[in-house]
Amino acid sequence: MSNKQIDVSVVVPVHNAEEWLEECLQSVLDQDFTGTMELSAYNDASTDGSQEILDAFSDRLNERDILCTLSGGMGKPGGVGYAKNNAVKQSHGEYLCFLDADDVMMKSRVSEQYEVCQHKEDVIVGCQFHRYPPDSTPRYTHWANNLTQEQLHKQVYTSFGPTVVMPTWFCHRKVYDKVGGFDETGKGTPEDLIFFYGHLRAGGQVLRVDRDLLLYRYHAAAATFSITEDTLWRLRLGELERHMLGGWSQFSIWNGGKQGRKLYRSLSEESRKKVQAFCDVDVKKLAKGVYIYEESPLIPKPRVPIVRFNEAKPPFVMCVKLGMTKGEFESNLASLNLTEGEDYVHFS
Repeated sequence: MSNKQIDVSVVVPVHNAEEWLEECLQSVLDQDFTGTMELSAYNDASTDGSQEILDAFSDRLNERDILCTLSGGMGKPGGVGYAKNNAVKQSHGEYLCFLDADDVMMKSRVSEQYEVCQHKEDVIVGCQFHRYPPDSTPRYTHWANNLTQEQLHKQVYTSFGPTVVMPTWFCHRKVYDKVGGFDETGKGTPEDLIFFYGHLRAGGQVLRVDRDLLLYRYHAAAATFSITEDTLWRLRLGELERHMLGGWSQFSIWNGGKQGRKLYRSLSEESRKKVQAFCDVDVKKLAKGVYIYEESPLIPKPRVPIVRFNEAKPPFVMCVKLGMTKGEFESNLASLNLTEGEDYVHFS
């Protein structure tokens, strides 16, 4: 098979994945895609039976005219970003379909995302998914599967991460080349979110196929559990300040409690000076009337008013977690008739 004939490379980073790998690779075999396809897997120093499973599937894939490109390293693992980069670099497809070794594709995933991605060289295309075990992350799953097309670009600063979930990414190779690959710092690094922000900064777009095309597995060994909340907070805050707060002359923080105060303290001095008020609905917080911030005994203490949400002036940075107030927060927000991305942005 000529390299020029390969339409899609399925990119699979592998590290000690023997428990799930057979089901993952079977889902590659089961694709109904009628174009040419490749499996490009990089085995990142696995110490279990992952390599034997890859070798066993190689012949089966080749029998189906699916090019199988395998490589790997021994010794110390390089990490998820390193494994993804190696799998991409050795691949030959015009388009890249990312798949984690513990996940399973529905048989029409490649064909459906390929159709949407055709002739779009600046787009990451995702899809809807379901979790296994069922309902293991219901709030996150509902959020990711139900964002509107506009929200895919507007809710990029929330604690949930990329608005199109990494194991569902499908894109032209030029998207990867333009960003420059994944961060290879290693364990504890959110390489997917770093890549996602890099893609957006380069003017990239995001789309989602509104069909469930992936089983997205939830388990204690998943790499996501090695990433601390503080790491994600700093990364998200940096993007928020660069791409939203820098264009606002003033803004209000929607949450007079712990999360809102944490955001205020985390802001750069320039951004803190723009905060005109905290707003809330909690009677106890409102009764305080003001938040006094002491950065240093030698610096005058800023006094930031705490007011009811409908008395504060937009734009707002929302520090209230979505789906956690039985609809009260969402109802209060809707009552103000604001425009997301202009009058407010979600951060928590």
